[in-house]
Amino acid sequence: MKDGILVLNKPQNWTSHDCVAVCRRIMRLKGVKKIGHGGTLDPMACGVLPIFIGKATRLMEYTDLDDKTYRCTAKLGLITDTQDIWGEVLEKRDTDGITEDAIRKVLCTFRGEIEQYPPKYSAVRVNGKKLYEYAREGRDVEIRPRRVTIHSLVIENIDMDRMEVSFEVTCSKGTYIRTICSDLGETLGCGAVMSALTRTASGVFRIEDGVDLEVLKAMDDSEIEPYVIDVDKPLVQFGRIEMKADRAKYFAMGNSIRWYQIKVAEEPKVDNHELKNKRGRGYDNLYRVYQSDTGEFLGTGYRDGNLLKADKILVTR
Repeated sequence: MKDGILVLNKPQNWTSHDCVAVCRRIMRLKGVKKIGHGGTLDPMACGVLPIFIGKATRLMEYTDLDDKTYRCTAKLGLITDTQDIWGEVLEKRDTDGITEDAIRKVLCTFRGEIEQYPPKYSAVRVNGKKLYEYAREGRDVEIRPRRVTIHSLVIENIDMDRMEVSFEVTCSKGTYIRTICSDLGETLGCGAVMSALTRTASGVFRIEDGVDLEVLKAMDDSEIEPYVIDVDKPLVQFGRIEMKADRAKYFAMGNSIRWYQIKVAEEPKVDNHELKNKRGRGYDNLYRVYQSDTGEFLGTGYRDGNLLKADKILVTR
């Protein structure tokens, strides 16, 4: 089994960890030791869950900040402790007087950069502890708002008989779709909860390129291989650097390369200059690095003055 990324269509009622555990059992039979996932999905959500295989696991942090696209349904007239329909019902409210026009006007206000208060049942950490841990203990803790970006929000259907609203949203990391539903209901005055959620895209990964978990279980090596995406594909926002074979060998050993000895084929395409990896390196200064004559992907690097320094090396020499 080659190193790369498999786009899994996560089923409902499965945790992301459960899916990785199944994939790990499958892949271990095929000689793969390392497996991980990018972008946790709640158990009741379904859709795109990238599974990183082998050396690709080293690149997982790069995709952590990717934009996501979801298809969601909100149910008006309910308030739950989890902001979704699977939580404990705290209150049922009358929806009389709520109009389709009012729903559309409120949803329009969630486009662009907005502030959200994360749900108390979420993995956001406060003082080193996850919010859902405080909630399960019945303890109150101060929850501070966070700024997120809603790149697009398209209303797909409003069913006034069922008091349900379906919409597609593309958003930045850290956005809670169930909070959008809850805030919609709060503004309308009738309450609302998320009743369905499917992630249709995560960065370059699309649901139409994915494979169902049950289908994956029945596949052999030759059937799985076509679904495994090349390691470097998700790094489309990084620049591209090419170098000759002797420099590639030197780079692969962890050495820095003088800038005049490389060819910059593409500059980084990152618009947000505040995006940084775990080592504090800006995504607008990260490059995919290739050997020019073979096209082999060597890893990632960044510019430091007149030098190209390695960030992650994926080959050995």
